Amino acid sequence: MKDTTMPTCPLCACPHSRHFHRDARRDYYRCDNCRLVFVPPEQRLSPEQERAVYDQHQNRPDDPGYRRFLSRLFEPLQHRLAPGASGLDFGAGPGPTLSLMFEEAGHPMAIYDPFYAPDASVLERRYDFITATEVVEHLFAPGRELARLAALLPSGGWLGLMTKRVTGEEAFARWHYILDPTHVCFFSEASFEWLAAHLGMSVEFPGADVALLQKK
Repeated sequence: MKDTTMPTCPLCACPHSRHFHRDARRDYYRCDNCRLVFVPPEQRLSPEQERAVYDQHQNRPDDPGYRRFLSRLFEPLQHRLAPGASGLDFGAGPGPTLSLMFEEAGHPMAIYDPFYAPDASVLERRYDFITATEVVEHLFAPGRELARLAALLPSGGWLGLMTKRVTGEEAFARWHYILDPTHVCFFSEASFEWLAAHLGMSVEFPGADVALLQKK
């Protein structure tokens, strides 16, 4: 008989998951299919609570340290783009910076953020590449959102994602990344490989926290 207490995976919609970890605040489940680790819906923050956390971020475009951090995605992706390729920075946050880095490199950019740049009309255009840095771990419905972004890309287009990856259960229990209450989805390489196959894309991992998916 189906165990109805297990939450459905928000990435692949598989109904089969297993309890993976519990800390003082939350439970974490791992999907049997795509290996995503996720927090069940009833333990997520409200939009107002999320916004309160994001408002505390101090990321600024003139901060060299923040630019170095973003360069983990910027550099490998920029090397793969044609001159003048246009992009969208999804989840740009309160201090858009990656979009400025690409603009400085000659790439026209649009930005979207549900809290700070909520003009949804930019999600109806086509782009040569889309970036999401430190975003996918916040998504309540990553399967739906990432499929939506992939649909905005042409054949050969790039989806650049930056998020820290799950390596194992023991390391997960000690991981600082799960202490942020806005982090609700945790990807492994297997999760990105499932996502790429599902979206008809290839995937490569040029860094420990970077995944580049290219539409076939």
